[in-house]
Amino acid sequence: MIPQPAPDQPGKNEISRREMFVKIGVLLNGLAAVVLATPIIGYLVSPIFEAQRNGYKRWIPLGGLDEFPENQTRLAKFKNPITGVSDGKTDDIPCWVRRMTGEKFQVFAINCAHLGCPVRWFPQSGLFMCPCHGGVYYQDGARASGPPERGLFEYPYKVEAGKLMIEAGQLPTLSTTAALHKRGRGCQG
Repeated sequence: MIPQPAPDQPGKNEISRREMFVKIGVLLNGLAAVVLATPIIGYLVSPIFEAQRNGYKRWIPLGGLDEFPENQTRLAKFKNPITGVSDGKTDDIPCWVRRMTGEKFQVFAINCAHLGCPVRWFPQSGLFMCPCHGGVYYQDGARASGPPERGLFEYPYKVEAGKLMIEAGQLPTLSTTAALHKRGRGCQG
């Protein structure tokens, strides 16, 4: 007599309901891990490819020297060298250009050093003012009053062939300013 499996017990080739749900769970968890890890890995690896494609910094012309009269501060715009197709008008970045004398300039990021709101220049008082939290800066970018703990951030600049150029591609911050001063360049090219 040949023993036959009981009708309520699965055969050797069949999978139990519990095993099926465990395998589906492992598959879905693995898929979720891949979906969550992809942007994180992309974020960590993208600077390598971005640096190879564009370089982080580029010298961008702001205009001819005649566009910036001595002892005046003017708003200028430049196109961000690291942009994508979908950036549109957001890749036009404003900055404040102060020409002191001759080829001596200061180029300030438009952002307040407190929380990044755009500062405005008021020539009547000779002050930059932030509308968000009342930050005030002197004409040389130094902090005058309000919540910011430091002055305005500056872009490195140079004059080349009668044009004012700034080093763009990253926002000036405490770390980039400190690196420039450490290399002995200050904020002048």
